[in-house]
Amino acid sequence: MTASTPPAPGHPFALLAKRILKDPLGLLGLILVISMVGSALCADLIIPFDPVAMHIKDRLAPPSMTYLLGTDHLGRDVFSRIIMGGRIALWVALVSTGVSLAGGLVLGLIAGYGPRWLDNLLILCFDAVRSFPTIMFALALVTLMGPSLNTVIMVVIATSIPAYGRVVRTQTQALKHNEFILAERAQGAGMARILIVHMLPNVIGPLLIIASMDIPVVVTIEAGLSFLGLGVKPPTPSWGSILYDGYSFIRNTPWIVIAGGIPLVLTTLGFTFLGESLRDIFDPKLNRDG
Repeated sequence: MTASTPPAPGHPFALLAKRILKDPLGLLGLILVISMVGSALCADLIIPFDPVAMHIKDRLAPPSMTYLLGTDHLGRDVFSRIIMGGRIALWVALVSTGVSLAGGLVLGLIAGYGPRWLDNLLILCFDAVRSFPTIMFALALVTLMGPSLNTVIMVVIATSIPAYGRVVRTQTQALKHNEFILAERAQGAGMARILIVHMLPNVIGPLLIIASMDIPVVVTIEAGLSFLGLGVKPPTPSWGSILYDGYSFIRNTPWIVIAGGIPLVLTTLGFTFLGESLRDIFDPKLNRDG
């Protein structure tokens, strides 16, 4: 009688997707995130009008079958501008979050595992950057570089790296005295090998969850700076500039402000719900199935 072969475990991504689908809020977040990313990637196929084309005779037109979300004060189709603005928001969020994640990961590992004086120096730099309010820091950079999409990305990167760096530093300091790290050091492993092979896999998971929940914060920062005129230059569509255009006519044409605010709300809910679901899955203390 031969022993039965145990079933092979499923693919990690398939198991992850299955657990997200079992969580109603995680499923809702996943749907919202996929919808945002899909509309941004396929924006050229979705938009019915050129987002910067002006139709003066149709200015401030209410929502209709022709203009699904109406038009602004220059006769530009608000729906087309919302979809293209999603591409701008997604680009800023992914680039700035990715660079901030990489920078904070490297600096946090060095601060947590390196010598004491280097740790103190990096923490001093982190605290110095974080002591500036984001808006004041943005105003200083805009004064030096001028308003642009690159300025927004630089503001987000500069203010986000210290937050990621502190998280990685704390986790690295908690791990560096563990037995498997001490054993590697006793065998002569160098600092680079310990950080890349042993430290990195243990700190990257929680950091990715934090990054997923920070994406809506970055989107909101970009919209806020664009609303204040410190972000993308007109006539490039941005959710913040759409809100600004609609604010001047909010009493007579409220649909512009509503149309500009809804994607910000849905994006925030989507990434927050998805991030919470991922945290519940990967954090053993919050794992509801364990």
